[in-house]
Amino acid sequence: MATPRLFRLKSQIAPAPTGPVASDFGYARVWVDTGVFHLDTPFDYEVPEKLTDQVSTGVRVQVPFGNREVEGLVIERVQVPQTTSQLKAITKVLSIHPVASTQSLQLIQSVAQRWATNPWEIVRSAIPTRVTAVDKQHQSGMFFSQKISSPNDISFMSFQPFIDPYRAVVDLIMASVKRSSVLLIAPDERDISAFCNLLSQQGIQTLRIDSSVTRAERYGAFLKLTSPGNHVIIGARNAIFAPLAQGSTIIVFKESSPDLYEIRNPGWNVRDIAILRNEIDKAKILLCGFVPSLDVAVLIEAKKVRFISSPSKIQVKAFSSADSSLLPGRIFSDIRTSLKDGPVLFVLPRKGYANGILCANCKNAGLCSCGAKLQVLSRDATPSCKTCSEQVKEWKCKYCGRDKKYVVARGIDRAAEEISRAFPNFPIIFSFGEVIKERVEPKPSIILCTPGAAPQVTGGYSAVVILEGLTYFNHGDLRANERANELFFESASMIKAGGVVLLSIEDSHPIVSSLIRWNPSSILRRELQLREEVNFPPSVVSAVITLPTAQASAFVSGINKAISDARLSDKSRVLGPTKIDSILSKIVILSPLDSRNMLTSFLHELMRRRSIAKKVDSTLRIDPYSL
Repeated sequence: MATPRLFRLKSQIAPAPTGPVASDFGYARVWVDTGVFHLDTPFDYEVPEKLTDQVSTGVRVQVPFGNREVEGLVIERVQVPQTTSQLKAITKVLSIHPVASTQSLQLIQSVAQRWATNPWEIVRSAIPTRVTAVDKQHQSGMFFSQKISSPNDISFMSFQPFIDPYRAVVDLIMASVKRSSVLLIAPDERDISAFCNLLSQQGIQTLRIDSSVTRAERYGAFLKLTSPGNHVIIGARNAIFAPLAQGSTIIVFKESSPDLYEIRNPGWNVRDIAILRNEIDKAKILLCGFVPSLDVAVLIEAKKVRFISSPSKIQVKAFSSADSSLLPGRIFSDIRTSLKDGPVLFVLPRKGYANGILCANCKNAGLCSCGAKLQVLSRDATPSCKTCSEQVKEWKCKYCGRDKKYVVARGIDRAAEEISRAFPNFPIIFSFGEVIKERVEPKPSIILCTPGAAPQVTGGYSAVVILEGLTYFNHGDLRANERANELFFESASMIKAGGVVLLSIEDSHPIVSSLIRWNPSSILRRELQLREEVNFPPSVVSAVITLPTAQASAFVSGINKAISDARLSDKSRVLGPTKIDSILSKIVILSPLDSRNMLTSFLHELMRRRSIAKKVDSTLRIDPYSL
């Protein structure tokens, strides 16, 4: 028989006494990490006299909330609280170092309002995780907020051919850091590392804030911004919130990159936050890239953003392929001539070998028994299914019964076979996927890369060849043309003086004349006109809501009623619901630009009500990268 255990009595632990309330400004207004979407307003807490010297604006504190202790961020000290009910007191100060200035807090609030979310969701992105060891080593400081006289403007600088864009930006930083701090935001780790190395060679010390450094290094760099002086901060998209002295310079490298859009909710983007900082911090904003995004093109047309460019011309030749061959017949002589003078860069749209096969007889698509398309992973590989990975060893066309295959959607591996046969005796260098070359030697060779993976070469390439040109423009989302335009201009800029750009595309395509004149204005105006005609972004503000399919129809009915009741603009449109998968559906709302505040306020309140009703299985994104 088991021995009976003694009863264990529950003990009630009383909170430690906090002592008297501070005599001067005895209350603090705090953003609290409640973990609940609809509890998004600041809460007032008593400041104990023993903590009064440590509790200041931007300091992390621990506060009681409900039956638990949570983290909070002090917004301000106040003399009189907003409520007359009994207040709880701040339990302790988590760090004596302020991690947000008054302007930083204003920015976080503005971003939360613009993207219809809880401010703490922005705090998570804006402020690095605290590291206790770094806290102990850091000398306490106050944010340097002295106003600096600086041009309060927003510009877009277009990169020019024959000039390394990295060095062009470094020159801008070297000129700006003499006057103020400089914050540079770049899309990915490769770009950030390139800038850090170049600035290090110039003797400039940088503060790096991105995921490639440790949490301690990231937090330490963030704390150093509290000290006075002109800093150079380089980071990924989250670094856009780094606190700066007023009048500082913010540079956004390749502003149209999708990597500058936050993946998690609420999906803010670096460009729009930089523009907000122009208003709040009086920061000078410099957006950079080869082609402005359509969002910036709208601002350029409205004279809200200054366009900086220099007249240039490059040599461009276009070749169309009548028989769908990889290399159009007339392109060979130009490539051979260029190979005598140095390396030639080939840009291809896909990695892999062959992303599809057709019947060579009737051109019927090769399909698996599950209905998905077949692919070929290498030269002698058996066709396999993209979805279920089943290998089809003895494939036959289901329409005509023949077994001869025709490869389509060539990948870079298949293209390498054809290019090596066409131009033998030249070394071939790959740069794609996980093996990306940073630089190559300036000697005759063939470099094959996928978009965004082109290596640098001293002096430039003797020729840049962009194959299957129409493929880049034929993707299924609204941003396909933007990405294609940026890719064509960026790749073309890598030629040397006297080099040539060879395009596998119809010579009547607008990108050809734009490259020759090095001016994307005509293609941007054409695209903006098309968007305006169909009332699609950026001519309207957009919102995308995902929610369970069972709730979608009722949600759409509610939105339509809000439009009829004038709670939303009568020019608003609702698209959907559209099924995403077996569980979720998507609803898109498009509204005029001048009704942005009305739309965001309405949707924020709607999401708060859903949170109160415990319907937490939905997401909202304002102005997402793609609908």
